[in-house]
Amino acid sequence: MPAMKNILPLMIGLRYVRSKQSEGFFSLVSAFSFGAMTLGVIALIVVLSVMNGFDREIKSRVLSVVPHISLMQSVPLSDWRQKLARQLGDPSVVSASPFVETQGMLSTEKRQQGVSVQGLDPELGSTGNLLDRHMISGSLSRLQPGEFGVVMGSLLARSLGVMAGDSVVLTLPEMTLTPFGAFPRVKQLRVVGIYQVGAQVDSGIAFVHIADAQTLKRNGDMVDGVRFTLVDPYRVQEVVDRWRTDMGPDGQLVSWRDSLSALFDAIHMEKLVVGSLLTIIIAVAAFNIVASLVLLVADKRKDIAVLRAMGASSGTITGIFRVQGIAVGLSGVVLGVGLGCLLASQLGALVAFVEGVVGVSVFDPEVYFISQLPTDIQWPDVLAVAAVGALISIAATVYPAYRAGTVSPAEVLRYEH
Repeated sequence: MPAMKNILPLMIGLRYVRSKQSEGFFSLVSAFSFGAMTLGVIALIVVLSVMNGFDREIKSRVLSVVPHISLMQSVPLSDWRQKLARQLGDPSVVSASPFVETQGMLSTEKRQQGVSVQGLDPELGSTGNLLDRHMISGSLSRLQPGEFGVVMGSLLARSLGVMAGDSVVLTLPEMTLTPFGAFPRVKQLRVVGIYQVGAQVDSGIAFVHIADAQTLKRNGDMVDGVRFTLVDPYRVQEVVDRWRTDMGPDGQLVSWRDSLSALFDAIHMEKLVVGSLLTIIIAVAAFNIVASLVLLVADKRKDIAVLRAMGASSGTITGIFRVQGIAVGLSGVVLGVGLGCLLASQLGALVAFVEGVVGVSVFDPEVYFISQLPTDIQWPDVLAVAAVGALISIAATVYPAYRAGTVSPAEVLRYEH
């Protein structure tokens, strides 16, 4: 008998769900509840997948320009290979290359902009190979020692109004003393390449050959630091923690997560805000579940009274209506998760198909840094959406089920003819 009492709410609740009558699962209000829950889950999964896709795309492009780990010393390095033999032998490292960095101002006749000028060796390390994938004009191989060529981002080139082959003037934050007074150090550079990553680095970083950077900074053969490219840049913190114990007081390790923390914190916050706002759709579906159950309780008062007169407890009646509400909500969540994952996985192809039919490009490569909509389905996000939908569905049944459990059988049957 105890087992029968436990299974009774489930049996009756699911029977109400399968009912074909107007008050059953396929009633208008219940259909809205089911549809709203499904659409809410689909929208949340698709939007989060698109935002994850953009995050992945930006990271992959930025990491082709920004070093995964930068090791800098308080004094310039000369024998960096000997001093960093242990780090260079780390299996997590793909390559390492020295760099020289300085701040300056690039200017043309009418425009000027402050930049970080970085000297690198295009033939040493994988940075050049990664950056070459994003060159829209020229190439890094044109950076030759003594020629003072410069490769800059597309936003910087647009701001200065220059293209490959033009000349710009670099002003360094140093003064040169002459018989006529002190003058800032300037050097004319020739633009030999333009890259486009699609992030803030396009407007703030310019590359020159490391030998030219040493000349500009008067470093001789010494370098400011070493940039490392890792096998897996997303495990950079593990490598930094492992190396930090070997660094002396003069050494400083800077990972890409440190240098770009503001950018990716903003992306993460945007994802949280958008996800929270879209959760409102699921909340609307929950209100629909509440409304459908309240209407069903009002319509089923006679059935409730009969069950109570036959010995059903208040908890049994409450369980019946909770089963029905949860079944509606969870059915919407399950269908929404399935359709959401399917739509997110095919969204890029779907957008491309629509572009081909309509003849209009949604993402113009000349305007955006992508040509198709990127998506990245992350299962923790999918599970989080499913969990939120399930919890909201369960919570939505509490009040209507409580109302059903408080129905008095004597009060109802007294007025029945």
